[in-house]
Amino acid sequence: MKKQSVNISRRNFVRTAGALGTGILIAPHLISCSPNNRLNIAIIGAGGRGVQNWSPLIEENIVALCDVDDRMIARAVEAFPEARRFKDFRVMFDEMHRDIDAVIVSTPDHTHFAATIAAIDLGMHVYVEKPLAHNVWQVRELKKRAAKKKIISQMGNQGHATDGIRRVKEWYEAGILGEVKEVHAWFNGPTWDGSWFRKPDVFPPAEVKVPAEVDWNLWLGPVEKRPYTNYYLPRVWRGWYDFSSGMLGDWGCHTLDAPFWALDLGAPSLVVCEQKSQTPLGFLEDASVVRYEFPARGNKPPVTMKWYQGGHKPENRPEWGMESLPASGMIMVGDKKSLITGARPQDERLLVPEEEWLAFNENPPTPTIPRIGSGPQLEWINAIKGTGPMPGSSFDYASDLTEMVLLGALAQKTNSRLEYDAKNMKITNHTDFDRFLKEPTREY
Repeated sequence: MKKQSVNISRRNFVRTAGALGTGILIAPHLISCSPNNRLNIAIIGAGGRGVQNWSPLIEENIVALCDVDDRMIARAVEAFPEARRFKDFRVMFDEMHRDIDAVIVSTPDHTHFAATIAAIDLGMHVYVEKPLAHNVWQVRELKKRAAKKKIISQMGNQGHATDGIRRVKEWYEAGILGEVKEVHAWFNGPTWDGSWFRKPDVFPPAEVKVPAEVDWNLWLGPVEKRPYTNYYLPRVWRGWYDFSSGMLGDWGCHTLDAPFWALDLGAPSLVVCEQKSQTPLGFLEDASVVRYEFPARGNKPPVTMKWYQGGHKPENRPEWGMESLPASGMIMVGDKKSLITGARPQDERLLVPEEEWLAFNENPPTPTIPRIGSGPQLEWINAIKGTGPMPGSSFDYASDLTEMVLLGALAQKTNSRLEYDAKNMKITNHTDFDRFLKEPTREY
């Protein structure tokens, strides 16, 4: 039988992803596992974080590799020589939609949504690197569409699959911290050494020839076209808000995950950029402080949460019992006890005298949340195969966490105070900010 074509043309795809038109993508399908119980997986964004995301899954059947940069795909091609190679995920879906069960998306932030929504509409299970997407409308749409299509989803904030974040939630729910009205989280970055971030000497940076290995049009995807510069690739796109979500997008999905989950924070009502180093519009700041205000949730009190970056930290308090604060971390301040974690929800401990901490560990609260025993990638795979629980950072959860993070990044980007109406997805004190909550896209 002749294979049916999905026919995801460039023009039609942009129209579908932006306006969610109908009639372009085929009905969802689920391919059963092969006789050896291996899933057919496609990788979109095969280098960088992509390597960490596909490495745990080498026992599965990797059938397709897609990357717009031949330099980034090289390691995956070596690992999976039988997989078909593509530069455009739309072409990959058009030619292989019947041969793919699940997709891993590890592209830069600004192209997460386009690849993910296409996979969901084809009924494919999806794992997406954090942050889930680049604007609030996108994360809400992914949450809604994943639920409608009943696919298994996961965002790659690794700490959510650990025992550490479970202990934080269990300790809070057991009443050990008491009421928590205050959270502080900080990260000692960015560093401008060129490994992940590189700062131009002048703005705009000098245009240079596009590397032969890169399809620059496909890399830009839905973002407004612009000249190429060495301050975009490889990896250093994280310094630009058009492509990334700043340090909050990079680390907020890790460091803020535990308090967001444990306290059921939901959407903030107010986000304020309290401090920001001077930077050209659209480029990442050296340092910043952002304050979130969350309303009461049922019997839980309102919460103030502060995010510090670039060397800023909360003021150390005598009752915390630490000579100094670590380079990065998170503290939940309770009216009974306080708790600290690392930049990810790990190395968690109560801020109590050592003797009390040792005694606590001898008789900790009984675990109430099932442990995973594997990383987020295998948690996702096992859920697809029906051999494990549903992923903890499914889009149902991850979209809400990412929305909070994106609002903080928007406050940083615009150096603004944002009064937020979550129900109506509106920033009520800036009527022109709708363009940030649902960004315009270009056809490509």
